[in-house]
Amino acid sequence: MKAYLIIIFQLCFIGHLLAQAKPIIKWVNIPAGTFTMGSPLNEIDRCKNETPHQVTLSAFKMSKYEVTFKQYDLFCEATGRAKPRDAGWGRGNRPVINVSWDEANAFASWMGCRLPTEAEWEYACRAGTTTPFNAGSNFTTFQANYNSNYPYNKNKKGKYRAKTLPVGCFPPNAWGLYDMHGNTWEYCSDLYGDYPGELQINPKGPESGSYRVCRGGSCGNYAQFCRSAYRYFFDPDSSNLLGMGIRLVQSN
Repeated sequence: MKAYLIIIFQLCFIGHLLAQAKPIIKWVNIPAGTFTMGSPLNEIDRCKNETPHQVTLSAFKMSKYEVTFKQYDLFCEATGRAKPRDAGWGRGNRPVINVSWDEANAFASWMGCRLPTEAEWEYACRAGTTTPFNAGSNFTTFQANYNSNYPYNKNKKGKYRAKTLPVGCFPPNAWGLYDMHGNTWEYCSDLYGDYPGELQINPKGPESGSYRVCRGGSCGNYAQFCRSAYRYFFDPDSSNLLGMGIRLVQSN
């Protein structure tokens, strides 16, 4: 009887550990630096809200890949949340979609991390570049997953996949980050607002507002909406979450 109780206790303890298990995140060290946030005035398809200005950031860590269904499903199992729908595209190593900003923020907190600020996101995406995309001015379906029926700047059309792909299918940027353009939008922590004109140091966005920001474009977006400087703002209470995904950061 005593041995039986010990076995039961051990099984319960193992079950508890499994319930508390958290996914492993691969991190990329992002160096401190100053960059021009926003787009040059002559950039094709630029928007008025991309006012160029100087931003200085401290060093931080960013997840090498977008958060996957496999990683997010562990969070749901541990916290008793309903798992998000995958739109029939598959789960596993594909980026998680159909999560709200609040859910993304809760996942980040559970992981002991946070969502990137808008400035951190663009700085990491650019990886030292000033071109529309971190691979240059041209953008093809060999570089990212987007709606290539609408290419950038008269480039040729490519293969339109019409769904997400597993993370890491395309070459990384110069700092080793994958899928910063396309696949899924990536939530930022900021509320949406106009950019200030003066130098900003570790900006966190406006203190008030009705909309949140996400960046990077998705598998269904035209190339112009996947540019490094493009800003998408949305109602955080919206139920249209198909292309919304997550990338994490950690402060140093």
